[in-house]
Amino acid sequence: MAKNKSDFFLNRELSWIEFNKRVLEEAKDSSQPLLERMKFLSIFSTNLDEFFMIRFAGLKRQLNSQVNELSTDGLTPHEQMDRIFEVLTPQVEELHRIFNNEIIPELKKNNIEFLNYSDLNSEQKENTDKYFEQELFPILTPLAIDNVHPFPNLINRSLALAIILDDPDTEVMEEKVCVIQIPNNISRFYQISDEDNYKFLLLEDIIRENADKLFPGMKVLDTYSFRITRNADLELEEEEAADLLTLIEEEVKKRRLGILVRLEIDRNMPEKLQFFLKNVLNAENNEIYKIDGILNLGDLMSLYGISKRDLKYKGFTPRISSFFRNEEDFFKAISEQDIFLHHPFYSFSSVSEFIAQAAEDPNVYAIKLTLYRTSGDSLIIKSLIEAAENGKQVTAVVELKARFDEENNIIWAKELENAGVHVVYGLVGLKTHCKMALVVRKEKKGMKRYLHLSTGNYNSVTSRIYTDFGIFTADQDFCKDASNLFNYLTGYSKQRSYVKLLVAPVNLRRKVIKLIDDEIRSHRENNNGYLLFKNNSMVDEEVILKLYQASKAGVRIDLITRGICRLRPQVKNLSDNINVYSIVGRFLEHSRAYYFHNNGDPKLYFGSADIMQRNFDRRVEIFFPIEDKRIKQDTIDILKLYLTDTEKTWVMLNDGSYIRKEDFLKLNDMPFEKVNVQENLLEKAVIKTEKEMKENLRKKVSQNGVHKKPEVNT
Repeated sequence: MAKNKSDFFLNRELSWIEFNKRVLEEAKDSSQPLLERMKFLSIFSTNLDEFFMIRFAGLKRQLNSQVNELSTDGLTPHEQMDRIFEVLTPQVEELHRIFNNEIIPELKKNNIEFLNYSDLNSEQKENTDKYFEQELFPILTPLAIDNVHPFPNLINRSLALAIILDDPDTEVMEEKVCVIQIPNNISRFYQISDEDNYKFLLLEDIIRENADKLFPGMKVLDTYSFRITRNADLELEEEEAADLLTLIEEEVKKRRLGILVRLEIDRNMPEKLQFFLKNVLNAENNEIYKIDGILNLGDLMSLYGISKRDLKYKGFTPRISSFFRNEEDFFKAISEQDIFLHHPFYSFSSVSEFIAQAAEDPNVYAIKLTLYRTSGDSLIIKSLIEAAENGKQVTAVVELKARFDEENNIIWAKELENAGVHVVYGLVGLKTHCKMALVVRKEKKGMKRYLHLSTGNYNSVTSRIYTDFGIFTADQDFCKDASNLFNYLTGYSKQRSYVKLLVAPVNLRRKVIKLIDDEIRSHRENNNGYLLFKNNSMVDEEVILKLYQASKAGVRIDLITRGICRLRPQVKNLSDNINVYSIVGRFLEHSRAYYFHNNGDPKLYFGSADIMQRNFDRRVEIFFPIEDKRIKQDTIDILKLYLTDTEKTWVMLNDGSYIRKEDFLKLNDMPFEKVNVQENLLEKAVIKTEKEMKENLRKKVSQNGVHKKPEVNT
């Protein structure tokens, strides 16, 4: 029987590292298309950047503030930092081994090559040198380091060159160090190739080879790359701020120069220079990572756009819901039934079109929408602006504190305000994370509301690579709840009661606990208790303890939790009935659904929230029930289909480690078929679309009185 807290809960930071390790495994999988493998290397690297900027930085702030609060597993902040370094070092080494030994050689076979300056012919060298002199030289700033010039305050995630120089005019050789920050607003990969071949030189290599031009009269002895990562978590005193927008703008600027949390260096860098950088940057041993090869593989994402379709996943066109395919008037279609979308298998264009029709429709009087993250060329933003210009009441609740999207959101907020949109920044101390769009339309019987609710952001770019659930509804109970929630966000409303929605921080935690308690009670009466949750993170201790209670009562529980999971599954007399799975594949599993069997009369909720304290207590979130029987059954079928996946699913063990589901089944001599659920869902969407196109053609032919069977190109 578990006694210590660590027997109940896993370390959050180490659980996140386990998740990112699963991302790295996708890059390691040689059955994946080559550029997709490279993309996963990039994702692993950028994920790691965020981990250091937020989670590791939090530990360092605790340490600097002499706050020695112990983690779940009894570790001090410093001990956790040491443990993170111990676990991450081999992962970082594996990252670069995969890139150096597997990806680079395979890229070369496919006419994608990273060149050294020495590989260039005389004409290519001449063109490259000319590029340096005309494009790079004017913007580079060599920064001397001596008694007069302190070490420069390099910005967060900046790549730099440490250049060792000698003054030939001095009798005694005395090495000097100068630093050059690599511009981050110029492509790091300089292309030397024709259309069929892709050959690249790294920006830092071009600078390295031309460094002598920056130091006339000096001798360049050597150059080495290094990169720094800084704390980037905003520390906001919202209650004391006169203007939240100004406060966020100021804090975002500070992020560029936060405390150092990681130093990456070329592993060939001499020890003397390593020691110098360590001291001048006040870096601890557990913050220094020695890199074998190219630093910052996150930049590889910019090469994913290379026109090599055979090196990527097979392309697809998201399907349009048949309800919208058959009825161009979205309001009429939504009036007739609730409509379910499962992105990216269903097109996000339906959401954009909903807002676009509302902007143009003279009968629409108001549009209200929450914006957490949106894309740079958002059609939804343009539609909101158009709606405001058309005289409609338009309200946008813009979350300025959406991490790493603060600057984008500030830009959009100002543009919306300038167009006459009522822009609201939410509530003090709370992030607005719920996803909803409400349209108010005047019809024959009076004002009628239409609502879109989703688990994902109003972002057309991520909608093609994230899985999310969403619904359109004209159910007036849902719409009234949404109106009340918007009033809570924009005014002084203290609304505490909602008919359909479960709302954080108002009642979501309490309602989730009650739903689990109800399932325990139902199981005792009917012996068929079952819970199936699909989300991103399982962190909150109160809910985890309640799930343990359900497991001990005999309720079967399946958790499809992509990322962090602090719950320990399959612990005797604690979580025997709990299985935890993680799916990491082509698409980022972002949809959140919570299923309660309820003795055969299932309750199903979609939501914007994970099972985390921040979602329950520090964010405005919603769970919305799925009541339409058709949508409910379709979603339950999808969730159960996810459980059949064997190719991209990982099974969590009770020590917090993961094993591929195929390997797990083989070890336990269990039969299985190869199933890739994401590809399966893609295939089903394509088949449905083709079937509908054929049916529409058949109807058109029949209506036109043509009896000859048409040819259909599918």
